[in-house]
Amino acid sequence: MKRPKQTSKRSKHSSPTASSTGGTGAASRPPARALEQPVFAQPLPTPDPTTFVVNHPSDGPAYTVIDQLNKKHKLQPLPFPLPRGGVEPQLTLAQVMGGNTAAIKRITQGGQLVFHATGDCGSTRGPASQNQVADKMTSDFHESDPREVPQFNLLLGDIVYSFGEAVYYYDQFYDPYRDYPAPILAAAGNHDGMVSPLAHASSLDAYLRNFCADSFVVTPEAGGLSRTAQIQPGVFFTLEAPFVRIVVLYSNTLEDPGVIADPVIGNAQLAFVKAALQRVKTDKFKGALLFGHMRFCPATRTTTSGSPARASPTAPRFPIWSAATAAMACRN
Repeated sequence: MKRPKQTSKRSKHSSPTASSTGGTGAASRPPARALEQPVFAQPLPTPDPTTFVVNHPSDGPAYTVIDQLNKKHKLQPLPFPLPRGGVEPQLTLAQVMGGNTAAIKRITQGGQLVFHATGDCGSTRGPASQNQVADKMTSDFHESDPREVPQFNLLLGDIVYSFGEAVYYYDQFYDPYRDYPAPILAAAGNHDGMVSPLAHASSLDAYLRNFCADSFVVTPEAGGLSRTAQIQPGVFFTLEAPFVRIVVLYSNTLEDPGVIADPVIGNAQLAFVKAALQRVKTDKFKGALLFGHMRFCPATRTTTSGSPARASPTAPRFPIWSAATAAMACRN
């Protein structure tokens, strides 16, 4: 993704301590709070924030160093932990919903699945633009036809700018979606895995803690809000839902192009994609097969059903919606 526009204007709020906002140092973080079931939104709607809680100074000095490294071809993909679950890690929508099989049955009987897909959702300039998008998506839950109500949101990368820092997760993720009453999953973008050359941090540290937890927990980054961390197996996985399989990929910290396999990060994602496609063939899957992180596309609300007529005929044996058609990626 392109670097965000920076501003020197600071929020009127004082910056909280690292322990209260989930700084990158493990020693400074309070433990996560475990729950038996997932929680998605606050009990009651709350007003939109007007300023960030944490001051976000310019990342210009870090980008100056990055540009120098790039000119010398010293930027390389960064390794990441392999996901849980073997060659093709899988996560079902029922698991995401805490075992809510009644919801899955209702979706199946309704004959379609509606969900949100948004990308480049982080911001360093303040909450105004995110408020507008999040408020519109939240209003979609008031559809008169229950079949049109979204069941989840899939973030398509660059959740937190500029380097996926834990200290900005409250302002750029948890607070904007505090009233969004459904699960939120996320593909990691290059800004989520990038590490500032001026900071001592681990690639994907905050992303893995907030989207790839082993169980339903409230992390320090939530800053007192109720939403639990997501339970994705890792940075790449297949999401199984009625009428659709979503193959989520991680194209690492480089861009134009991104990288899913090389000698540094290995070929695990290539084996994953091969296994996912083989399972589609073996299962004679007739729903929509969506891929994440292929090309840039704007935010949208996507509807899928069991009807092949809604899928673009990208492959001869089963319907595949291209990333551009289904808004399933934000990567060149």
